[in-house]
Amino acid sequence: MTEILVLFYSRHGATATLARHVATGVEKAGATARVRTVPPVTTAVERSAGPVPEHGPPYATTRDLEETQGLVMGSPTRFGNMAAAMKYFLDGTSGLWSGGVLVDRPFGVFTSTGSLHGGQETTLLSMALPLIHHGMVWVGVPYTLPELSTTTSGGTPYGATHVAGPDGSRAVTREEQRIAEALGERVGRLAIRMGSDPRA
Repeated sequence: MTEILVLFYSRHGATATLARHVATGVEKAGATARVRTVPPVTTAVERSAGPVPEHGPPYATTRDLEETQGLVMGSPTRFGNMAAAMKYFLDGTSGLWSGGVLVDRPFGVFTSTGSLHGGQETTLLSMALPLIHHGMVWVGVPYTLPELSTTTSGGTPYGATHVAGPDGSRAVTREEQRIAEALGERVGRLAIRMGSDPRA
């Protein structure tokens, strides 16, 4: 069975909501979604975060990347960049990089921002760069998806996005939901086509 890692960091819930829609799309493609999150990064050094979060999906490990055939990764925007928690996790994947473990596997990216011009595309690019270094294949959202042309909130050809508003209270729109599902579905479908070893 083809399994796709849906990996995200969410501070206030908007990115987690997008992750659920991405996972729905993965399942629609006939693949299985493995949903994981990453722990927050803190300046407090007295104690580390526990191995299991109090709520939501388990924390990811590099084994989750090894054992799945594709990845859809999401983070809220931090000044046009991915959140430190996601960057910290990715910085720990050099062992996978040196072994070429992720080469030729498909990936997609998604984000949530406070404003329409709050760095959505640069955040998607910041997440894509380390995955490209891993040799993964970037899967975007094609304009054949009608919602990409009709959305007045989030959604780009680079990946799924959501505009949460300054206070984070805006719900995911129908178009944003459909774009997130389409991204998950496309990554799942391509991973199935590639098979468990895309280099074979």
